[in-house]
Amino acid sequence: MILEKLGSSLKKATDKIANAVFLDKSLVDSVVRDLQRALIEADVNIQLVKEISEKIKQSALDERIKGIEKKEHIIKLMHDSLIKILGKGREVELGKKNVWLFVGLYGAGKTTTIGKIGAYYSKRGKKVCAVGLDVHRPAAMEQLKQVCANVKIDCFVDANASDALVVWKEFKEKTKDYDLVLVDSAGRDALDADLIKEIKSVGKLVGASERFLVIQADIGQTAKKQAAAFKEAVGITGVVITRMDSTAKGGGALTACAEAGVGVVWIGVGEKPVDLELFEPEGFLSRMLGMGDLKALMDKIHSVVDAKDIKAAQARLAEGKFTMDDFKTQLDSMGQLGSFDKIMGMVPGMSKIKEKVGEDVLESQQEKTKRWKYCIESMTPAERENPSLLEKETSRIQRIAHGSGCTTSDVRALLKQFKMLKEMIGMQSGLAEGGIDNKMMMKLARKFGKKMRF
Repeated sequence: MILEKLGSSLKKATDKIANAVFLDKSLVDSVVRDLQRALIEADVNIQLVKEISEKIKQSALDERIKGIEKKEHIIKLMHDSLIKILGKGREVELGKKNVWLFVGLYGAGKTTTIGKIGAYYSKRGKKVCAVGLDVHRPAAMEQLKQVCANVKIDCFVDANASDALVVWKEFKEKTKDYDLVLVDSAGRDALDADLIKEIKSVGKLVGASERFLVIQADIGQTAKKQAAAFKEAVGITGVVITRMDSTAKGGGALTACAEAGVGVVWIGVGEKPVDLELFEPEGFLSRMLGMGDLKALMDKIHSVVDAKDIKAAQARLAEGKFTMDDFKTQLDSMGQLGSFDKIMGMVPGMSKIKEKVGEDVLESQQEKTKRWKYCIESMTPAERENPSLLEKETSRIQRIAHGSGCTTSDVRALLKQFKMLKEMIGMQSGLAEGGIDNKMMMKLARKFGKKMRF
């Protein structure tokens, strides 16, 4: 999980306050020390940590706030202070003309990010293309082509070009047919005069409606200097932070961008195209505190499965035609969403279950789903179409187990989970339109918790 150590420390701090019989100076000092240590380890600016600490101490000693109200007040103050240092984030909406320019230094992940954002909007029915204007880095054009091919969006590059402006003029007319044009620019080891000049000229020529700075999370507080410099030089409109899943410095990068007055729009949380999340401070903090983030989960689901595919599956289910082939498609989609650990962290109430079962058991369950796919592949077309055949003939189960290299227990577990998923999908009538609400999601979570066997 993103900033898992910080999230664990924050949960302990809030629990310590909430469960305390008396809120005395000793307890407050203990909580503040824990919070300071966690924030500093996450590379948050020392001055910000000091400000939060002082606010909490002042509230705890304020005699005007009594009893349970004081505990609630301090927890809320802690929550609001953390939201403030994370920044406001920034929501981006597509307009009539959408040409987005991506800038940044070498190795920040511009090209990979373009692929992820392309996949994000393509899954939502938008016609997306990418244009390669990095004419300096060897193999930059080929990398962009491969990234775009992987997520199935169009890509325009000229491997022999030496002038970015010439390349844009070459493909400008073709880009007019697209809802969103993603432009990959050149980077440097540092923000020098030549890079500033090139970015400014490219941005003006392409008529960039957005200019996003891509930075990696592991630079920590240095992000403030970089964001401020790019903002002043080329007027960036937002930030994408990559590698948030693999560093303890992510807290520093997030808070540094907020200090620089530049909103974080997306965060990269893995290598897969689906591992890109809209940054929403409230939901981000909620997930760190173990309270889930339904909005992020639903957004991730729509990044994996096209709305039309969801509707088609629902229509088949309504007609009683949900089959093992459909189930296999669901398993493939779950695999694209990420690990069970990551998914459960987004569902309210699941964090406690996750803590009880442990990571080893979750990994075991994930391996089990792989075996289920092997079992499905070993079934005949008639068995995949009508799994009830297997319940009537034990010999079929034995044949499938032998053919897939699995056990008969694996096959029976598959049949049981197939029934459960068929029932769950029937409850998700509002999913295709994004109309699934918290009450419905909690109902699904309860069913999942009761019926999924680890």
